[in-house]
Amino acid sequence: MYLTTGQAATLIGVSIPTVERFLASGLIIGAGTSGRQVFPLETAQAMASRPLAPLAALPGPEIPVLRVDVAEQVDDDDRQWIGFGTALNHTQLLLALRGSWRCDPNRVAASKILPITLGGFVVAVLTTLGNPVSDNGGRYARHSFPHARLPGYITELCHPVNATVPDPSDTEGLTYTPMLLGTRLPSVSGGPIAYVPTGTAARGNAPGQKEL
Repeated sequence: MYLTTGQAATLIGVSIPTVERFLASGLIIGAGTSGRQVFPLETAQAMASRPLAPLAALPGPEIPVLRVDVAEQVDDDDRQWIGFGTALNHTQLLLALRGSWRCDPNRVAASKILPITLGGFVVAVLTTLGNPVSDNGGRYARHSFPHARLPGYITELCHPVNATVPDPSDTEGLTYTPMLLGTRLPSVSGGPIAYVPTGTAARGNAPGQKEL
């Protein structure tokens, strides 16, 4: 059975444009290709019941969250894509996600873990965020993380499974990637990076607004 994008948006608790981004990203397996009803009911139900990310179990006082859009091609020297899409291979996706973003690079690097969300769902995780590199944009500088690793990403949202194998030496990747992939991680920010309380700071807090 299939739903319209409006019906899926209501069931999942997001906006219609967000549902359209899910479809465009390739994360919805078995989506319809014609007519008004295109979103599989099973997937919408699974997404609606997906748990929140276990923020209280994460280290430190906060975690940065990179909020991305559907992958699009860019004319950069070091990458072909920016954003998230299931058609990208591991290398393309890593290059697309590790920069360049407006953020506090030291704050991001200190966390050692960077969940990537599309429409409020964790679709990938970066680790090894030390030694960021900044362009010459001054106050509006963008920052990249050339040493970042991609220990996990998913290729569908109905039954999310890690599409890669973390490096055994990547402690953060092995520990936290399984906890985060496929979960809902609401965040609010005026830019691509949001900062969400974790550890003891997250306990007792009501969930934040959904990323729409």
